[in-house]
Amino acid sequence: MRFEVAGFLRLARPANIITAHADILAGYAAAPAATPGAIPFLLLATTGLYGGGVVFNDVFDAHLDATERPERPIPSGVVSVLAAAIFGTALLGGSVFLAWWWSPLSGIVAAATAVAALIYDRFGKHHSMLGPVNMGLCRALNLILGVTAGGRISGFHWLLAAVPLCYIAGITSLSRGEVKGGTRTAAIVSGSWLAAALVLFLVVAMLEGLRAVWCLPFVAALLFRIFSPFRNAFHSLAPAAIRLAIKTGILSLILLNASLAAVFAGLWYAAGVLMLYVPATLLAKLFAVT
Repeated sequence: MRFEVAGFLRLARPANIITAHADILAGYAAAPAATPGAIPFLLLATTGLYGGGVVFNDVFDAHLDATERPERPIPSGVVSVLAAAIFGTALLGGSVFLAWWWSPLSGIVAAATAVAALIYDRFGKHHSMLGPVNMGLCRALNLILGVTAGGRISGFHWLLAAVPLCYIAGITSLSRGEVKGGTRTAAIVSGSWLAAALVLFLVVAMLEGLRAVWCLPFVAALLFRIFSPFRNAFHSLAPAAIRLAIKTGILSLILLNASLAAVFAGLWYAAGVLMLYVPATLLAKLFAVT
């Protein structure tokens, strides 16, 4: 039984879930008149959304993983496809219920996130151009879920959500080379998405004026953290270098979210978001991130 529980935990990618919590906290920081009581509901909701999404990723990839990643829980026989599907359904269904319990708006966004994740798992990942956008949309909606703590979503919030959309699209474009190596075209597309994320972040920061200056140390930490792994991956295109870049990029979502949070809520709130990097890094040593 303990062995099976470990298998379900491996399916859910606990370290990645912590990065999804950072999405919620960044969205909450940007929400006008956000209600603190929303945080527990939305954090639990995103736990199920991200966990359920990656579980179904492995469900739909079971045959492929049997060849390319036989160590994963389903192909290794630790968890059956049926059990994983039931687990993923419970996570996604529970997350939408919790979000709706807080507010219908939150429930609608959570449901949209779940649908976007399932579309990516089943179809989107197989498209070199639409797949990265689909995956980025999942992250964008997750940040918007945090915004619903304030009861409304504005056009500015969608501009804000475009930052993680572009960032994740860049990571996803590069991730296609994790197993067999990347291509120069994928590296160029990935770099373009990441550059777009930086430009959009600067636009958001400038729109917020002088108080956005608090984001500078967090942005510097983010760029320092991702520059070397991505440079190496773009240069070598080797699977090991790409896997390291992807892992670093996913964990560094916490740095991105801390940077966004600093724009709206200042230094100390952003520092609190940044603290999530500690448990995420520790969990990444125990469970797979990619």
